[in-house]
Amino acid sequence: MTRITIPSSEHRRTVALVVYPGFKSLEAIRVLAVLSYADQHLRGAGLDGGYDVTITAPVPGPVRSDTLMSLEASAALLEEAPLGTVFIVGAQEIETVLTREALLVEWCRRRAFEAERFSAPCTGSLILAAAGLLDGRKAATHWKYAARLQNLFPKVSVDANVIFVQDGTLWTSAGVTAAIDLALAFVEQGFGRDIALRVARDMVMYLKRPGGQSQFSTMLTGQMSGSLGMRDIQTWLSMQFDQPMTLDDMAAQAKMSARSFTRTFAAEFGVTPMAYLEGLRCDRAKTLLLDTELPMKTVAFRSGFSSDGQMRKVFRRRFALSPRDYRARFKTAGMVAD
Repeated sequence: MTRITIPSSEHRRTVALVVYPGFKSLEAIRVLAVLSYADQHLRGAGLDGGYDVTITAPVPGPVRSDTLMSLEASAALLEEAPLGTVFIVGAQEIETVLTREALLVEWCRRRAFEAERFSAPCTGSLILAAAGLLDGRKAATHWKYAARLQNLFPKVSVDANVIFVQDGTLWTSAGVTAAIDLALAFVEQGFGRDIALRVARDMVMYLKRPGGQSQFSTMLTGQMSGSLGMRDIQTWLSMQFDQPMTLDDMAAQAKMSARSFTRTFAAEFGVTPMAYLEGLRCDRAKTLLLDTELPMKTVAFRSGFSSDGQMRKVFRRRFALSPRDYRARFKTAGMVAD
């Protein structure tokens, strides 16, 4: 049985989700979903606390997103009310937004440092930069916009690889899905790792996604390309990677010679079959390291490594960290088991 541990600050927290015409709908909805799931798990555990969310905009009323969906902004940009957590949602046509939404940029300049957390997922970081808030600070944004952010605002220290960055009370993140990572980080800060982990599981997400934008899950990277035959092998590997396996085993499954299989696989996915298999095993090991308290030998066995020593060697080569150091760096309070 698992007992939930939660910080002593169980009061309700206020969140202002700031939208404007053309905002990214997926970004806004994902933030709202994380906070909603957190409320559900808090209630289910019989705990106080949760989120009071206000959708705000420069002009209140229905606000059209970048899709057919609109959100109802119940309030204009908050001028007098205390600010808890603020999310400034990004947009695809962000440079147009910077010109059109001068009032929003000015509001950010005035009120950002009055908030407990002032965050801008994805291209929302350019709004903070336009307000001068990121000068001399580190910031993240979607990798496609990193060069644009750096060119437009050279005083900002842009990191194109990280999932999100905290610099004081200012938070910025990578692309649309990273809004989930950011919101989960806030849930963990406010109501503990156990609640955040339950939300992450609901959303089929890592609580702390390992690596950066250039280190996506091996399976997710592989899904971007590949012929039908290679995708079949990919699916088979995803179900067999925890078993002892050689290159000849994979080639036999593909009904190819080892040489032809290696050449075809590398052409499709950009890595050798054995490197891909190693990546799958690392993905599983990272999840077990962060979400369980299993000993290293068990993590290695369940991930398909021949020993904890082999797992340690691979982690040091790929991540410049031992599995133990990886767990210590990326995991906070652990699950408490009865």
